[in-house]
Amino acid sequence: MIKKTAKHKTYPIRHYIKVMMLVSFTVLILDLGISIASISIVKQQSTRNLQDTAALYINRINHDFAYINHYMGWTLGNDESLLTMNTYGVNSIEFLKANDNLFKRFTELQKNYGHEYNFFYYLKNETYFLNCAPISVSYTDYRELKKKIISYIDDKEMYEKFYSKWTPILVNNHYYVINIVPYYNRYLIGLISADNLIRPLRQINLGANGYVSLVDENEQPLTSPISNSGTLITENGGFANLLQSRTTINSAFSDTTFSTKMVIKYGIFEKIMIAQLLIMLLFFIVTSTLCIVLLFFKKRVLGPIQSFSDNLAFINESGQPADFKSSEIIELEQANTQFKGLVEQIKTFKIAMYEQELEKQRIQLDYMKLQIKPHFFLNCLTSIYSMAQIHMYKEIENMTLSTSKYFRYIFQNGENFVRLEDEIEHVRTYLEIQKQRYQDAFIYYIEQEDQAGSVEIPPLVLQTFIENSIKYAISREHEAEIRLTVQRLQMEQEEEMLVIQLTDTGPGFPPQVLEKLNLGEPLDQSKGTQIGIMNTLKRLEYLYLKRATVTFSNLEGGGASVILYLPKLPNKSK
Repeated sequence: MIKKTAKHKTYPIRHYIKVMMLVSFTVLILDLGISIASISIVKQQSTRNLQDTAALYINRINHDFAYINHYMGWTLGNDESLLTMNTYGVNSIEFLKANDNLFKRFTELQKNYGHEYNFFYYLKNETYFLNCAPISVSYTDYRELKKKIISYIDDKEMYEKFYSKWTPILVNNHYYVINIVPYYNRYLIGLISADNLIRPLRQINLGANGYVSLVDENEQPLTSPISNSGTLITENGGFANLLQSRTTINSAFSDTTFSTKMVIKYGIFEKIMIAQLLIMLLFFIVTSTLCIVLLFFKKRVLGPIQSFSDNLAFINESGQPADFKSSEIIELEQANTQFKGLVEQIKTFKIAMYEQELEKQRIQLDYMKLQIKPHFFLNCLTSIYSMAQIHMYKEIENMTLSTSKYFRYIFQNGENFVRLEDEIEHVRTYLEIQKQRYQDAFIYYIEQEDQAGSVEIPPLVLQTFIENSIKYAISREHEAEIRLTVQRLQMEQEEEMLVIQLTDTGPGFPPQVLEKLNLGEPLDQSKGTQIGIMNTLKRLEYLYLKRATVTFSNLEGGGASVILYLPKLPNKSK
């Protein structure tokens, strides 16, 4: 029984350093995330409790406002004291007794809802304005309130804003909330200071710098800018204020034009954040110290190892290994000495392998050319045979002469590259041979730039595509046209290219064949067809080191188009 030994994967020292840094950073992130989550949960619970408390208080105030408004409306319409006061003069005994009864009634109401509420009545016919319960406002504010209330009552346009609705007004730089209830020529007025209205909410712990205030429809404060700790509130935009945790709760009263704004600023959250910053600072100090140690380690250990590793990289680049700098690691110096001896042996081996690969490619090219030569030879013999059958002796003479020129060019040419001018002359000879065979079945045009004639290309490349056009484009029904255009173009951001385009007016490439040619897939050669095109493409790939491209397409009016883009010649090999 064979015992299998477990193989452990090895890693460089840099890998373990990265793992250590990743673990440390992960622990820090987890700690920070847990702290932030804890703060968030506590804040949410605190905010929810404060929202519930504020909602209870606002519901109570809404109930008080509704009851006081209803009570003042009922009193105006049904209380005998007000009827008596409206009937008799202000100095009569009846008026004074009725006034005393009204004062007692609203004093009882004030006991139930708080002494912060103030109540006044106004008899418009008598221009009589007086409080009907003990008041908690200063005399100067009272006089200013009296003027404003009388002006509101006399101004008919102010009816919708103040009558039977609790509305804030500014009196001597202090805001009050008033409610005016009319009944014919008499009015009852309820009033409370904005600061007194929210005093119970200021008793809630909102943090050292938290505060609560009444705000109007435009978010402007209606109460004194005092925090819950009694200090003056200043909204500064400094760095400390940005770090301070802040939560805002807005709650609206019903049937009013103002709402409450509670700003929570708990100092404990800031302390937690400071603690987190201290942890991060400590982590930074530890990491910096570790980096200094690693730099020292890299200089004394990793540096020599990296230098040795760079020497090893020269094997792939076939270069001469650099001199290894002396280090204090004896084992590395010994390994480097042995490595220099190995490099020379490896270079010799690579050169031998490279020469073998070149020989293999040369043999493949020769084999492909041998495949092409019989292919053309048999086509020419078939053409001569067809002419002999119909006794075209003069044409046979011309064709035999052209054929001899054609095959002399093929068999005498053992080079991988020939002049473009000679290749085009060879194509012209081939086309003349085919014209003698097919008579008026086709015409051809050859357009060549003068400076392109000296360019060298692989032999018989154009022949393959011209032969394909002859085979598929010529028919007895209409005269076909074959066109060969040669020019040299400077491609955009590339080297100068020789562009050769061959077109015909035949049926074009079959869709499945065209798709395979454009995708670079091999064609089906099992039936002995399409060998020439595939061999030519392989020759171009070998000779131009995959830098030449060939595109195939069908023309809109019918026919096939082949465009060859041939770059500058690589080093030629015979």
